[in-house]
Amino acid sequence: MIIDDHEIVRRGIAEIIDRADGMEVVAEAGTVQDAVRRAELVRPDVMLVDLQLPDGTGIDVMNAVKERSAHSRPIVLTSFDDDDALAESLEAGARAYLLKTVRGADITDVVRAVADGRVLLDERTVTRRRADHEDPTADLTPSERKVLELIGDGLSNREIGQKLSVAEKTVKNHITSLLSKMGLQRRTQVAAWVAGQRSQAWRKKRR
Repeated sequence: MIIDDHEIVRRGIAEIIDRADGMEVVAEAGTVQDAVRRAELVRPDVMLVDLQLPDGTGIDVMNAVKERSAHSRPIVLTSFDDDDALAESLEAGARAYLLKTVRGADITDVVRAVADGRVLLDERTVTRRRADHEDPTADLTPSERKVLELIGDGLSNREIGQKLSVAEKTVKNHITSLLSKMGLQRRTQVAAWVAGQRSQAWRKKRR
């Protein structure tokens, strides 16, 4: 499903998607209201969402659809290359964050990857620490590394605690520590960093 208030943009993306094997555009929308209504009707596997819409934002769409249909995986396709928009998109459940300068072939590749359950981000948009060493996770303990990976998988603190058989407070302590060591401020930045690393590894594997 394609959500963008510019019909020409929607048509262009739809043409790219429809030409790809095994993909079909099941719906289009140009407003938050239409997007939420149509997503509930067609339950798309993947949504390409613009952040700026006439009656709200793509964040509004993702939050509303997440409540009604956790099945749909959103990809943000936007002109805005800033950390706040990226962080908000991640919190709303975005599986990828692409700029509209992306090539058509890359759009179909990312749609396939997200449909397969991967989380991918354009590495240029990922908030990360410019650390003195190449690996900002070098000082993390084994437990902190496990928490880091599970944050990247989209698990909540409670779910991480259950997965690792530790108290939720322990998870919070691990997160506070790894944020400090990595030079980050927010949990969403951790998720972005992990997704960026996985994205780079995925791209290298495809070469």
